[in-house]
Amino acid sequence: VTEPDLKSADEAVAFARELQLILRYLGVADADMEKGQMRIEANVSVGQMANGQWQIGVKTELKNINSFRFAKDAIDYEIKRQIGALEKGEEITQETRGWDEAKKKTVSQRSKEEAHDYRYFPEPDLPPLETNIFNLPEIRKSLPELPGARRPRFVKEYGLGAAEAEALVAEKPLADYFEGAVSEFRALGGKDLRLVF
Repeated sequence: VTEPDLKSADEAVAFARELQLILRYLGVADADMEKGQMRIEANVSVGQMANGQWQIGVKTELKNINSFRFAKDAIDYEIKRQIGALEKGEEITQETRGWDEAKKKTVSQRSKEEAHDYRYFPEPDLPPLETNIFNLPEIRKSLPELPGARRPRFVKEYGLGAAEAEALVAEKPLADYFEGAVSEFRALGGKDLRLVF
């Protein structure tokens, strides 16, 4: 869950892709959307200026989206739907909507009017999570190199372009193989590394 600071479907999808990649790099999940191991749920609200202040509008929840393409299409559609409704003087209702790929539109699934509709209550079977018992600096040190650090390192260390670095980093086994191959090449005395993609 993020703060409401993503401004477009492209940003939301880029965030979800990076999250998927981080989960894979950490080895905590395959996060395969086709197998139901990861879903995207986006809250969409259209902002408006009111009294000189930017106001976030009523949110609509897009639930259980199972592909990045569907997420982009659903968010783009929902933004346009909300803008169109507001321009007609209609109110946006707080609700859960799903993406209907066949119709290429979001569809209402259920309305949510009150806080209790969101199930804001403690889970009785889960104890509170005490984060102060974790040594966060030590945990950070134990993490593997993540994609955000690996991309620029590949550009700098191996002279790759941004697109080539992205292609390698997007698949951790491929990036690991690449680094191993370069290491072996250099160990055998190779100096002039030229990559063709």
